[in-house]
Amino acid sequence: MNLSIVLCTIVIGLSHLTNGQFQCPKKNGQYEDPVQCDKFYECKDGVATAKLCPDGLVFDPLNRKVNKCDQPFSVDCGERTELQNPQSNYLCPRRNGYFAHPDEKICNIFYNCIEGEGTEIVCPNGLHFDEYAGTCAWPDTAGRTGCGEPEEMKLKDGFMCPKEKTHNSRGQNVAHPVYAHPDDCQKFYVCLNGITPREQGCSTGEVFNEESQKCDQPENVPGCENWFKDDPQAQQPSKNKKQ
Repeated sequence: MNLSIVLCTIVIGLSHLTNGQFQCPKKNGQYEDPVQCDKFYECKDGVATAKLCPDGLVFDPLNRKVNKCDQPFSVDCGERTELQNPQSNYLCPRRNGYFAHPDEKICNIFYNCIEGEGTEIVCPNGLHFDEYAGTCAWPDTAGRTGCGEPEEMKLKDGFMCPKEKTHNSRGQNVAHPVYAHPDDCQKFYVCLNGITPREQGCSTGEVFNEESQKCDQPENVPGCENWFKDDPQAQQPSKNKKQ
């Protein structure tokens, strides 16, 4: 290989480095470090001052804002693979950024860390936190593995929303289907978005009518006619209604 070509390649590769020090271009501004993605140089009148982005953020030379430090998923670091040592705690692997729940089985919860303070964020029903996009996504897109059943998907008594969709008399999907409690005439379950169960109850003196999907008088619900017969509080409203 021609020696002049070799020398030219070396000069280009070290265009901003002389004796290990960054050399500013003629124009003032901020410039990326060639090897460390969260390090940059602020050049003023030919003098370079080395700086670091807040821990967890990286430098984006294409960002037109004054503050060019951004989330890693928004920046292409290329060969700038090195980073500063992390300043971590239990919820925040780095002081800033979006991070998955420490328990790998919990995929629908993540934390927004700002200067080491983590704020919990819960994904909408059915979504998982995508570590490479910093947001919630469908499970096949997020690509998380080992995810367990989120606790809020199962009530303490063991009730879980049926996977089969519920339809109304017109054949349309019911957004929040309702189900009768198997042992308590007064209680019923509501499945928010067909996924997340919530236990609800009728007012004293009324029971849940599975046919009408509403709270009703006990005499209108087979098997629940005598549900309040031993409840004094339930008897008084009934007398008032007859008067």
